[in-house]
Amino acid sequence: MSNPFLSIVIPAHNEENRLPPSLAKIDAFLQAQPFEAEVIIVENGSGDRTYEVAHDCARRYACVRVLQTPDSLRGKGLAVKHGMLAATGDWRFICDADLSMRISDLTRFLPPESDGYDIVIASREAPGSENVDEPKYRHFMGRVANFIIKIAAISDYEDTQCGFKMFSGAVAEDLFAVQRMRGIGFDVELLFVAKRRGYAVKEVPITWYHDPYSTMRLWNDSINLLRELWEIRRNWRQGVYG
Repeated sequence: MSNPFLSIVIPAHNEENRLPPSLAKIDAFLQAQPFEAEVIIVENGSGDRTYEVAHDCARRYACVRVLQTPDSLRGKGLAVKHGMLAATGDWRFICDADLSMRISDLTRFLPPESDGYDIVIASREAPGSENVDEPKYRHFMGRVANFIIKIAAISDYEDTQCGFKMFSGAVAEDLFAVQRMRGIGFDVELLFVAKRRGYAVKEVPITWYHDPYSTMRLWNDSINLLRELWEIRRNWRQGVYG
C-alpha cells in the first residue's frame, strides 16, 4: 500500500491479550470507511508473546504490519516515534492498544472535522468528556500531573497524556524527527515543540473507558515524567529541537 489516507500507530508493550480484540474492532471500523488505511504495531521490549501475537494478527488483517523498537529498547515515546516515522499516511493516529476510546470516534479527528488543524488530541478532561469506571485515585494523580505540566511546560491543554492523537503527515515528519523523549513525556514534548512551531492544535473531548489491566505504572511513570519535563526545557534552551 502506498500513501494511505490514514496510518494508525499502536505502541505495544506486553499486550498479547489486548491486541487481538482491539485489532478486530479497528479492522471492522476500517472496513466500513471509504479511505485506505494501514495499522502499524510497534512491539516495545515485551516480556510476553506480544511480537508473535502481533504477527498472527498481521496474517489475519491485510492492513496490519509489525515493527520492533531497535535492540528491544523500552519506552512508549521510542515506540511511537519509530512507528510514526515509518508510517506513510496523510494523517497519522497514535492509538493505545487497550482501545479505551471508541474507535468510531476516530472520524472526529479527521477531515472535515479536523479542517484547519495540524494536530488533534483526545481529552479526558475537556468540557463534554466522560470517564467511565476510572478510580478516583487515578483521576486525582492525572490532575496533579496535568497541573505540573501546565506550570513546567505547556498550559494550553487539559489533557496532554491521553493516548490518542492525530497528526497530519507533514507535521508528524517534522515533530517526530526532533522528538527526544523515550518515555511518557513524549506527549508533552511534541505539544511543547508544536506550539513553538506555530501548529494549530485542537482538543477533542472523548468518552474514555478505564482498563483495570493497564500497563501504566503510576508512581514510576509520574517520577519519570518530572525528569523528562526538565529535559524538555533544557533541550529547548540548548536548541536541540532546531
